[in-house]
Amino acid sequence: MRVVLAEDLHLLREGLVHLLRAHEFDVVAAVESGPELLKALVGHRPDVAVVDVRLPPTFTDEGLQAALAARKQVPGLPVLVLSQHVQQLYARELLADGTGGIGYLLKDRVFNTEQFIDAVRRVAGGGTAMDPDVIAKLMVSNARNEPIARLTPREREVLELMAEGRSNAAIGQRLFLSESAVGKHTASIFGKLDLAPSDDDNRRVLAVLAYLNGR
Repeated sequence: MRVVLAEDLHLLREGLVHLLRAHEFDVVAAVESGPELLKALVGHRPDVAVVDVRLPPTFTDEGLQAALAARKQVPGLPVLVLSQHVQQLYARELLADGTGGIGYLLKDRVFNTEQFIDAVRRVAGGGTAMDPDVIAKLMVSNARNEPIARLTPREREVLELMAEGRSNAAIGQRLFLSESAVGKHTASIFGKLDLAPSDDDNRRVLAVLAYLNGR
């Protein structure tokens, strides 16, 4: 699996390169600035990009904007954003085009190797991998939006775990539900969010996007 990595801190960048390669990813480019990132993403068209939000030259949201610009040229390009803090604006910009293959993790999660590698793989596969803290902030701001308000408290719990990228079996274990019960909840969620019948994996992504984007 081919990866483009963007991180301006040399030690962290080298550490991430080593970690990804140790898990059999092919890091085709490891860059440290926004312009370099955009060039690498469009040139390499990787299976997934792992991107620090703040990069030179502005140290604001240069990494995110480069990733978004690349997604316009390479539609559906999977992007996993890393940030020091939760910023709702960053999350909303990432979610705005309504397609999957997106993730937003706090940098602290990188130190949990299993969680980080799972997030990279999930995003590369077209799914979502949203940090629980990001989900919590977006959930509060979207609580009154329709059709989100139609969901029961249990359905919201299920959808929050879906946004983290968890399978029905994993959701069942977390909420002490059978897998079939989780399946019934997800079917109800799809119906309440007016998602037309289609591939279930696709509907999971669409449900998460609708929930997090307040649509």
